[in-house]
Amino acid sequence: MASTETNPAAKTPRDTAPGAGLDGVEAGLDALELPPPGGTTVRQTLVGKVLPPLVAVAVVLVLWQGLISFKIVDDPSKLPSPADVGAEFKDAWLQGNLLGYIWTSVSRGLLGFLFALAIGTPLGLLVARVKFVRAAIGPVLSGLQSLPSVAWVPPAVIWLGLDNSMMYAVILLGAVPSIANGLVSGIDQVPPLFLRAGRTMGATGVRGAWHIVLPAALPGYLAGLKQGWAFSWRSLMAAEIIASSPDLGIGLGALLENGRNASSMSMVFEAIVLILFVGIAIDLLIFSPLERWVLRSRGLLVKS
Repeated sequence: MASTETNPAAKTPRDTAPGAGLDGVEAGLDALELPPPGGTTVRQTLVGKVLPPLVAVAVVLVLWQGLISFKIVDDPSKLPSPADVGAEFKDAWLQGNLLGYIWTSVSRGLLGFLFALAIGTPLGLLVARVKFVRAAIGPVLSGLQSLPSVAWVPPAVIWLGLDNSMMYAVILLGAVPSIANGLVSGIDQVPPLFLRAGRTMGATGVRGAWHIVLPAALPGYLAGLKQGWAFSWRSLMAAEIIASSPDLGIGLGALLENGRNASSMSMVFEAIVLILFVGIAIDLLIFSPLERWVLRSRGLLVKS
């Protein structure tokens, strides 16, 4: 009679290794998230990151020149040609003024933003963690955030006069509410489990805020920082346009106002292009790398 015993060596993989199938699936998913071997080539970087904005700029220039060439807009006082604006850039460069315009505004904007960061961060922590302060100040911060920054220029001029302190005051009033509200929003989204775990390990008070709350609230805080910089830059431009004085120097906002006073649309477009360029450059050089680092540290962006 034939034996009914099974050969141990003939057992199926499911019998010998119950988790082998799941391990294979997890390994396959991990492999999908890994960057391709060898990293990103120069050609891929050029095609993926450099070429698209260049194409966009080229399209804008072609459409702009088309409006001039086909006489759709044939009044140079309303729309100068790209060549006229380029000549304005060339003259400012040859006169040694171009970098001065940029530096005057950028130095004010960055210093004012740092002041706003130093004030808005502890204020946001206080509003987020103390119920009474939140009930008292929270609605005021939201109201200030929705108030146009240009509204602060006349009172700042009356209070502080035509000097740099007026510029910084306008920047602070425009940026601090956004930074504080961004941090409050980030803290509200921190899982309570993180806070309980921190208290269990003794991370309370300032230590808890530094080691638990701020790292967990970083995505919302970073969004508040980006918005705070946008408000800082807009506030500064409004202040420079309205409050012009020889003692303040010529920044990009003052350049825009000078172009309006001189009825020079090429100078106006020069100022607009420079303001746009600085805003994009700050985002690409500072905030985009920070955002990628935050996303990558949380496993939301694969390093490539």
